[in-house]
Amino acid sequence: MAKNKVVKGKQQINIKNKRASFDYEFVDTFTAGIVLTGTEIKSIRAGKASLVDTYCYINNGEIWVKNMYVALYEQGSYNNHVERRERKLLLNRKEIRNLMEDTKAPGFTIVPVRIFINEKGLAKMVIALARGKKEYDKRQSLKEKEDKRMMDMAKKHNLY
Repeated sequence: MAKNKVVKGKQQINIKNKRASFDYEFVDTFTAGIVLTGTEIKSIRAGKASLVDTYCYINNGEIWVKNMYVALYEQGSYNNHVERRERKLLLNRKEIRNLMEDTKAPGFTIVPVRIFINEKGLAKMVIALARGKKEYDKRQSLKEKEDKRMMDMAKKHNLY
């Protein structure tokens, strides 16, 4: 699920889509609000959400996130939500229009990157206009990641 950090007595929610950065090259990022029900926001604040296999699409001038998993709230009774329903994202019309134009180009898509709770207690989602990576780009990313890991290990053990 998600790793939560405790900062000044508060839990900081930061749910990431790790697969997105491996499969896509991010061109531009946006921060959008999410339209949620009461039990959904409580589950997200508990860190029980996932962005695995999620994607965004634009329909009638509105942007939607599909296949986002939010676990059922434990004390939700009959008011509980559907776990994988489509949820509306809140962006300015200008931003949605720009995303609509950019996604018309072949190879571009809109990918959810992470969910977080802002300082006002509202759930926000970072989405990215992304271009799919080719297989050799993925191998290059893995090589860079391995090189960085080796450098960190060398630095840690003073092998310079």
